[in-house]
Amino acid sequence: MKEITEKFQKTDENNRLLSAYRPLPPETLKSLREYYRVGLTYTSNAIEGNSLTESETKVVVEDGLTIEGKPLRDHYEAVGHAKAYDYIYQITEKAELEEEDILRLHYLFYQQIDAEKAGQYRNVKVYISGSHYSVATASKIPAEMQKLVKWYNDNEKKLHPVELAAELHKRFVFIHPFIDGNGRVARLLMNLALLRNGYTIAIIPAILRHEYIYSLETAHTRPEVFTSFIADRVIATQLDLLRLMRESDDTVNDTVNDTVKADSKPLSKTEQTILKAIGLHPDYSYEKLAAHCKLSRPTIARSVKTLQNNNFIRRIGSDKTGRWEIIKEEEQG
Repeated sequence: MKEITEKFQKTDENNRLLSAYRPLPPETLKSLREYYRVGLTYTSNAIEGNSLTESETKVVVEDGLTIEGKPLRDHYEAVGHAKAYDYIYQITEKAELEEEDILRLHYLFYQQIDAEKAGQYRNVKVYISGSHYSVATASKIPAEMQKLVKWYNDNEKKLHPVELAAELHKRFVFIHPFIDGNGRVARLLMNLALLRNGYTIAIIPAILRHEYIYSLETAHTRPEVFTSFIADRVIATQLDLLRLMRESDDTVNDTVNDTVKADSKPLSKTEQTILKAIGLHPDYSYEKLAAHCKLSRPTIARSVKTLQNNNFIRRIGSDKTGRWEIIKEEEQG
């Protein structure tokens, strides 16, 4: 557990460094989303045996062209995954995750492959090749999915974002609610959990397929193995994004400068609003802050995290009975 805790701390530090570059210009944000739209679509499909290369995936997704000699299904998987990827950004600001969101993700991914089964829970028994464990029976899937969604909403602000994302992925796969596409939807849900809590998405390259499947299988008895694997992928993706950011910003070249920039970066209007609300109501929970500021709970959580990382506020006591304390006010000028 110490090793995992250290990895969580590393993801927090990387996230703090990345926050130095925020808010990103709209053009930069758009290009980054497109960059990972292709990257995540390619890697997630490749893990499941899709034959399209990354460059071919880009052509299919962005230009709407077909690749000669490649199966039509592979094209449908690329287009469908890209649509589902776009959808997760639409629901990052929702107050809570809903079962309908998961059904919608599968529908968008699977629509062109099998319209009748897209967004519908399976009604037949399935077996996972290479696994020693069974998945949920068809009759129990609706109840299990309701339990999953409730678990997520109950724990979204209790668990570390990386642990939350890994656990959501694992629990979903162990249910295996759809006839096909469960792995793709699991990775989309994992990344949705990361985005909702202020993190970047995590890429699992196809070259790590064996390690990925092994850690997921092992998670039946040792869940920390899978959590550790996902933490490694979060860190690797963060480092990739930091590299991209540094290459496009000559003024920030090392950790020291990153830290200075993060500490001196002016607060956004949203962060200013939340800081003021905390000053007036230090005992407010995330929910009360969201209601007071008229913002979504994920927005409150991300902004509070930024305020904590930049030493504007700190938490005194437990999540349930504690309170916020303002360390410093925003400098005016």
